[in-house]
Amino acid sequence: MTAPACPALAPMVGALRPIGLDELVERASLLTRVDRKYMLPVHELPLVIGGLGEDVQVLEMGGERDFGYRSVYFDTPDLDGYLRTARRRRRRYKLRVRTYLDSGDHYFEVKTSGPRGTTVKQRIPYDGDPWRLGPAARAYADEALAGAGIDSGGFRFVPTLVTSYRRTTLFLPASDSRVTVDTGLTWTLPDGTGLRTPGRAVVETKSGRAGSHADRLLWSLKHRPVPISKYGTGLAALRPGLPAHRWLPVLRGHFPTALQGSPA
Repeated sequence: MTAPACPALAPMVGALRPIGLDELVERASLLTRVDRKYMLPVHELPLVIGGLGEDVQVLEMGGERDFGYRSVYFDTPDLDGYLRTARRRRRRYKLRVRTYLDSGDHYFEVKTSGPRGTTVKQRIPYDGDPWRLGPAARAYADEALAGAGIDSGGFRFVPTLVTSYRRTTLFLPASDSRVTVDTGLTWTLPDGTGLRTPGRAVVETKSGRAGSHADRLLWSLKHRPVPISKYGTGLAALRPGLPAHRWLPVLRGHFPTALQGSPA
């Protein structure tokens, strides 16, 4: 279950002009992009959205502007994918089954690191059990990872973390870029151990290499990009024995109790 819609967002988002999914995908699909992530107190969201300008639009589908997401992340039993990112290896990846809770649609997604700091996301519709990878998804993963220089033929992938949250997606016409605002983020391990973040929002800008207007606005408000990964940071917070150097700034600033027992 995701958290209910964020009350701090509703008035601002309700006043924006809508954009449909087809138009948003056509103008700002950005499957190869630079992602910059910021973690903000929820009460600052109206200031950020209000500062984006009058031309900003919000994704609307079926009369709704706020949508529930769930992602089941897969990794090897020894967390090869997590450790590649934690140790800043050049060839990194994430595998997940993403569910759009409002529509019930499922997609299998493979994210790999591209050139010059870009992220490459590839995905296919998924109609299998979202808690396990079927043969078609496994073949797709192996092919996508091979294209990124990763030989995964001997890997066994198992579910390692579930994230759920609510997302509002904004479109900035001047730069054909997107901003997503995630609230009510919850991390859950397969054994049921969980962590909620009701007072924090993850704001992510998705654009080309140059920062968008949204980035410049956030910088002017004294917010800087942080190395938060829903998968990496969540797993580090819930399993404090894992190497977590990459996510220490976020853990120290927002989840200090999760650092107990982490390797120095």
